[in-house]
Amino acid sequence: MLRLWTAFQARIARDEEGASMVEYALLVALIAIVAIVALNFLSSGLNDTFSEVGSSL
Repeated sequence: MLRLWTAFQARIARDEEGASMVEYALLVALIAIVAIVALNFLSSGLNDTFSEVGSSL
């Protein structure tokens, strides 16, 4: 049983496919956080701009 467990751990250590998936997930999460912060920071200015454009039409 110990032999199977050691072989399983060695296989997981060599397998790097899951690591790339985790890296992509972290990048997507970081991009989403940056986008949310940027939208919150710019929301008042964008709201004013769209209001001006809407009232001028």
